[in-house]
Amino acid sequence: MAGLAVGRASNLVGTVTLNLALDVTYDVAELVVGGSHRVGRVQERAGGKGVNVARVAATLGHQTLVLGFVGGVTGELVAAELFDAGLTALLTPIAGETRRTVAIVNGVDGDATIFNEAGPTISADEWRAFGERMPWGRLGVLACSGSIPPGLPADAYAEIAVRARHHDVLTVIDAGGDALLAAAKAGAVVRSNAAELREAVGDVEVEDGARQLVALGATAAVITDGPRGMVAASNKGVWRALPVEQVSGNPTGAGDACTAVVAAAVAESPDPDWSVVLKSAVAASAAAVLTPVAGDIDLAAYRRWQPQVTVK
Repeated sequence: MAGLAVGRASNLVGTVTLNLALDVTYDVAELVVGGSHRVGRVQERAGGKGVNVARVAATLGHQTLVLGFVGGVTGELVAAELFDAGLTALLTPIAGETRRTVAIVNGVDGDATIFNEAGPTISADEWRAFGERMPWGRLGVLACSGSIPPGLPADAYAEIAVRARHHDVLTVIDAGGDALLAAAKAGAVVRSNAAELREAVGDVEVEDGARQLVALGATAAVITDGPRGMVAASNKGVWRALPVEQVSGNPTGAGDACTAVVAAAVAESPDPDWSVVLKSAVAASAAAVLTPVAGDIDLAAYRRWQPQVTVK
């Protein structure tokens, strides 16, 4: 992989968001606990980490497919917004109502107060139907991220990874803690941040923790390390990419942008040059911070920063 060029279509990047949501954002002049507020603007958008991954991958020129569960009126709104955004989706219907997340943005300082619903309970039959509808033959990679809804096992993403390997499809799983360990043991490419990594393997240096995940069975491990950059490990070595410059803005979509780049790279090759992947991942993550909404990136900044990232 010589680089992730904007506008180049790749093998299909499937993204799994088991707990899809309708993200609702209210803008208020000032948030006062216990007070009554007049909402200045309301925004509604299909949400969930996997959806953010699909949006970034599509922006970078890759074909994507959003997979997940939808139910009720809220699920219909999610499906309609995905269609309006130009994202192809294969959604499994459920009896429960798709969750909402509510963000209240304070006009005084721009901070957001966020309320995340747990999500609907997924039945065993609905989980089975989701697996049966998976279009394995079309997928170049399957990226799994976001919370696990009630009713599903904690290692649901690892279970998907095992199924995927039977169909010669690699998975990229964004997880932390026990779910991260399970994903590594299932042979996935795993992605997490430094705090999630240490939650799983203990208080170690990021490079050592990434090596441990590979030793457990992960095809590769990509760990974001805040202002210290990003680390990747495979059975061929360990690399650290350094950030180009300090970036301020909204960091909520930075990790999803990283996952999108990693997934696109794996779709192109099951054994990419991780030093090159890191350059694109760092640039995309930083470019995501410049945008107000998770799932978007500043393409001009991405193009400018990608060749400047240092990897050692």
